[in-house]
Amino acid sequence: MKILTKWLRAYLPGLTVDDARLAEDLTLRGIAVEGVSDLGNGNGSLYEMDITTNRVDAMNHYGVAREAAAIYGLALADLDFALPEARQAAKAFPVRIEAEDACGRFTARVLRGITIGQSDDWFAGAEVATYFGLLEQKRISNAVDATNFAWLAMGQPTHVFDLDKIEGGIVVRRARKGERLKTLDGVERTLDAEDLIVADHAKPLGLAGVMGGWDTMITPATTNVLVEAAWFDPMAVRRTARRHGLHTDASHRFERGADFHAAPVASALVSRILLANGGWIEGELMDVRVAAVEARTANRKPIALALGEVRRILGKTADEEGITAATVEGVLGALGCGLAASKSASQDEAEWLVTLPSWRLDLEREIDLIEEVARVYGYNRFANTLPAFGEGVRALPWAEKESEVRRTLLAAGFHEAIASTFCSAAEAALTAPQPGLMVPLGNPLSEEAGVLRPSLVPGMLGMIAGNLNRDVSDVRLFEMGTVFSGTTDKVEERPAVAFGAVGSLPEQGALHAARNLEFHDLKGAVEQVLARFQARAVYFDRFPAEAGLTPKWLHPYRAARVAVEGATVGWFGQLHPREAAARKLAAASKLKEPVLVGELYLDRLYKLPLRRPIARDISRFQPVRRDFSLVLDESIGWEKIDQALAGLQIPELVEWRVREVFRDARLGAGEYSLLMGATFQAADRTLREEELKSYQERVVEAVGKAGARLRT
Repeated sequence: MKILTKWLRAYLPGLTVDDARLAEDLTLRGIAVEGVSDLGNGNGSLYEMDITTNRVDAMNHYGVAREAAAIYGLALADLDFALPEARQAAKAFPVRIEAEDACGRFTARVLRGITIGQSDDWFAGAEVATYFGLLEQKRISNAVDATNFAWLAMGQPTHVFDLDKIEGGIVVRRARKGERLKTLDGVERTLDAEDLIVADHAKPLGLAGVMGGWDTMITPATTNVLVEAAWFDPMAVRRTARRHGLHTDASHRFERGADFHAAPVASALVSRILLANGGWIEGELMDVRVAAVEARTANRKPIALALGEVRRILGKTADEEGITAATVEGVLGALGCGLAASKSASQDEAEWLVTLPSWRLDLEREIDLIEEVARVYGYNRFANTLPAFGEGVRALPWAEKESEVRRTLLAAGFHEAIASTFCSAAEAALTAPQPGLMVPLGNPLSEEAGVLRPSLVPGMLGMIAGNLNRDVSDVRLFEMGTVFSGTTDKVEERPAVAFGAVGSLPEQGALHAARNLEFHDLKGAVEQVLARFQARAVYFDRFPAEAGLTPKWLHPYRAARVAVEGATVGWFGQLHPREAAARKLAAASKLKEPVLVGELYLDRLYKLPLRRPIARDISRFQPVRRDFSLVLDESIGWEKIDQALAGLQIPELVEWRVREVFRDARLGAGEYSLLMGATFQAADRTLREEELKSYQERVVEAVGKAGARLRT
C-alpha cells in the first residue's frame, strides 16, 4: 500500500527525522517500507509499504503514524472530528442487527440537504484534493471521496446510501436463498443463504463489508444520505467475498479484523467531509452493538505481564541499562495498551495487567506483548548471544531410511520436486488409499486447494503436466512428503513418496538409440528402493480389472501392487487413459508416450530395518555354474523358487538366476519350463566334485518342495 509522509507528519507534528530515516526505522520494527519516492515541491515522500496480514491496524496513515510515535516517543494527534449540532428528528432511524454472530456493531447517521459534487477543502492541513493527488487516487465525488479518505486515513471502511431509496430502516441479516442484488460494479448477483447483507425492510442494499448496491448508490440528484460505519466478522466477510469472486478495499480490511471502536470516528469523518458542501445532521448517531462481540474484541480480558519474564525471554541488550519498567510502559502505552500495576514491588520486579487496544486483535498472550516490546525497542539493540543448549542434535528415527530412499531415487535418474500440500476434493477422492477419510480445510483458499492431500499423486500429476506443457519431453520426478487422513477433529500424518516418469531413456553406447520409458523401467526403480530394506518376502501382483481393487488413477491392466511381508506398501504403473485425457497429458506428450506414476507408503516401509551391505574379498578360486531345467505349474512364480534357494543358506551358492523360460505343448497342461543357472564358488578353496554334487542335490530338493521338478 502507499503512504504519504506529508500525511503522516500531519498526525505527528513533533516528528523531526527525515523521510529516509523514518523509512529505515519503520522497517526495522516490522512495518516494512519497500520503496521511497521523493515527491518534490515540499510534499515529502511516497512510501511503498508491505504490511503483513496480521497488522491490519497499520494499513492506513494513522496506524503507521502510531508506530512512528511509539518509536520516537512522540505525541500522536487525536482523531477528533467535531460535527455541528444535530437537528431534532421526528423519530430515531431504525437499525436492527439480526445476524449477531457476524455483525458486532452498526452505526448510522442521517444527513439531509447534502450537495453531491467535488470535495471542498474541509480543514487545514488535510485536504482531500492534495492527498488524493499525491497518491494518484482518482477523485469522483465528495460522497465517494469521503469513504475513500476514511479508510486511507484510519483504515475503517464506510458506505454512504441514498436515504430516499431506503424503505423503512436498516436490517443486518443473512440473505434469503435466491434473493437478488445488483452491486455497484453493475453485476446482478444471486445471493446464498450464508451471505451477510445490509438490507432495508423490503430488499437487500449491499453485501456487508464487501460492496454496496446499485439501487441505493449516490447520484448527483441525491440530497439525503445515510452514512454507515460498522464492524463485521472477518470470516463472514471472507466467505461472502469469495463466494461472489470479489475482493475490495473494504473486504481486504474486514477480513483481517477491523477496529471495533473505529466506526463512530469514521462516521464523523465522512460526515464532516460531506457537510463541507452544505447540509445538516438529523437526529443522533444510531449505534447498535452486540455485547458478546464487543467482549471478545474491544473488551478482552487483560493480560498479565511481568518485567522478569520480559527480560528472561529477550535476554541482554547492547545498552547496559537493558529493558526497564519504564521501557515496557513507554512502548506498550504508545501502542495503545493500558497498564495497571498488579504488584507493589521494586522496579526490577514490576508486574502489570495490560488492557489491549481494540485495533490490535493479534495480541492474545503475554508473549505477544513481549514481542511488541522487543520490536519497538529495536531488535538491533539486543546483544548477540546464542541460546543455551545442553543436548546434541538428534535425527528423527526414520531420517537414515528417508535419506536412503532419496539417494536411491536420485541415483536412478529421478529429480526431487515439491508440490502443494493441498488438493481438490475430487482429486482426494480419486487418489486416497482409503475412501472417506479426507480432511477438508475450514477456510480453503480455493476449491482446487480445499483438502489436505491424502496422497502425493495429485501433486505429481500436476508437476508432470507442468513440465510437458513447457516442452520438457523427458520427465522423471519424485516427491517425498506427508499425506493426511482422518477427520477434522483427528488428523493422521504419514510419510510417502510418489514418483512419475514420461519420455525416453537414453541407451548406453553410441550404437543404441533412445527408447521410450515403459512399465518395467518404473518397476526397476521400485525394486531398487525395496532392495535397501531387509524383508523376507517382497513381491508384485495385480488384480483382475473387474475386482475393482486397483486404484482408479491407474490403468487396470498395466499396474502392479507392491507387497512387503504380506502388506501393501504401494502401487505403480501407467496412468489411466481417462485421467491422462482429463489432464491433457496425452496431448502435451507429443510422442504419445505413456505417463508412468506410482506411490509407496513409507510409514509401512520404515518399519523394516535397512539392509546393511557386507563387503568381502573377491574369491581367487574358480566359480562353477550348473544349470537346472525345471518344470513348474503356471501358478508357481519365480518368487517362490527364489525364496526356497535363499532359505538353503549355502555360503558357496553365490548366485542363481533365470536363464530361459520355455512353453511348449509337449509339457503338461498348465505347465512351463524354466532354465535356472546357479553359480557355486568358495572363498578359500577350489570346490571338489563331491561337494558340488551335494549342493546340487540340496538345490533340487529345495525347488522340489517349492513345486518344481527336473525336466526329463
